[in-house]
Amino acid sequence: MSEHITAVVADGVGHLTLNRPRALNALSYEMIGALTKVLDRWRTDSEVSVVVLDGAGDRGFCAGGDIRELHTYSSNGHLEEALRFFREEYRLDAAIARYPKPVVAIMDGITMGGGIGLAGHAAIRVVTERSRVAMPETRIGFTPDVGGTWLLGRAPGELGIHLALNSRTMDAADAIHAGFADVLVPSERIPHLLQALAERADPGTPSEIVMLFDETPGPSALAAARPWIDACYSAPTVAEIIARLRDDGRADAAAAADELETLAPTSLTITLEAVRRARSLPNLEAALEQEFRAVSWFIGQHDLHEGIRAQVIDKDRSPKWDPATLDEVEPELAARVLEEQVHAPVWAEARP
Repeated sequence: MSEHITAVVADGVGHLTLNRPRALNALSYEMIGALTKVLDRWRTDSEVSVVVLDGAGDRGFCAGGDIRELHTYSSNGHLEEALRFFREEYRLDAAIARYPKPVVAIMDGITMGGGIGLAGHAAIRVVTERSRVAMPETRIGFTPDVGGTWLLGRAPGELGIHLALNSRTMDAADAIHAGFADVLVPSERIPHLLQALAERADPGTPSEIVMLFDETPGPSALAAARPWIDACYSAPTVAEIIARLRDDGRADAAAAADELETLAPTSLTITLEAVRRARSLPNLEAALEQEFRAVSWFIGQHDLHEGIRAQVIDKDRSPKWDPATLDEVEPELAARVLEEQVHAPVWAEARP
C-alpha cells in the first residue's frame, strides 16, 4: 500500500482516499498501483458493497498525474517507464468505469487531468461548490487523455471542443451540464452523505442516497455561451476556429481566440482531431487506446517538455513552441499520430 493512499472498509463501504494533499493529491505511479490492488481486492470482498473515492484536504480531489514524475521519465530517456505509467493509469480508469459495485467519486475542489480519469467514469460523480474541473493538457503542449476525449466528445454541441482546446475550467454547474458530473452536494454536507452511505438511509441504493443531498446548481455559464461556442468551434480547423472567434464580436470569443494563440499549435491540432474522432468510437476503452497512441508520441516531443518546463519547473509561463504557428503543423500529422500503433497497446494482454 502506498503511503499516499488510505483504504478503509466499514459498514459495507470501501473508502479510498488519495492522501497527498500538499501535492493536490497528484497521482504517482505508486498510487496508481495501490489503487488498482485495492479495487481488485474489493471486487470480490463481500464486506464491500459500495466504494467511495475522495481526496484528502480541502483544496482538491486530484490535480492530475504527477507531471514532475512524467517529466523525469521523459527527460531521462525512460520511455518504457512513462508508457507503463499511462498503461496502468488507463487500465485503472477503465476498471472504475466497469466496476461491479457502485463507485461514488467526490470531486470536491480541484479535479483535473488524471483526477478526471478516476472520477469522471465512476457510476456516481459528485461535485461541490468548490469544484474546479478541467482537462488542462493543452496548457503544457499535451493532449487530453485518461478517457477525457470520451467525455469531451459527448458534451453538448461543441462544448467539448472548446473545453479541450482552451483547457477551460468548469464549476459545478458547468461540469454537470457538460456531462463530467451528476450531482451537486454542498461541501459541508459531504460528511453527512458519507454517514448516510454507511447507514444505508432510506431510500437505500447509493444513487438514491446521494440524491437526498443533491442541490440544484445555479446557471451554467458554459451553457449560456453555447451559441457562440457552437458557431465558432464547429469550424474544421483550429485556424478557422480562431478566425470565427475573431469575427464573432463578443468579448468572450475574442478572449478565447487570444488564449488559443498562446498555446502549442501541434497540441491544438491533434486535440481537435482526437475529440472529434472520439465521438464515433464504440466505447471508453477504444478512446483510451487512441489517447495512448497520442501520448506515446507526445512523450518524445519538444512541446511537452517545454510546456512542463514553463508551467511547472521554471514557472516562467513563457513556453517556446515548435512549430510556433498553425501554418507550420504538418497537415497529416494528427491522423498519423492518432492512428499509428508504435508501441504495444494498453490492452496488449487480455483485460482482467
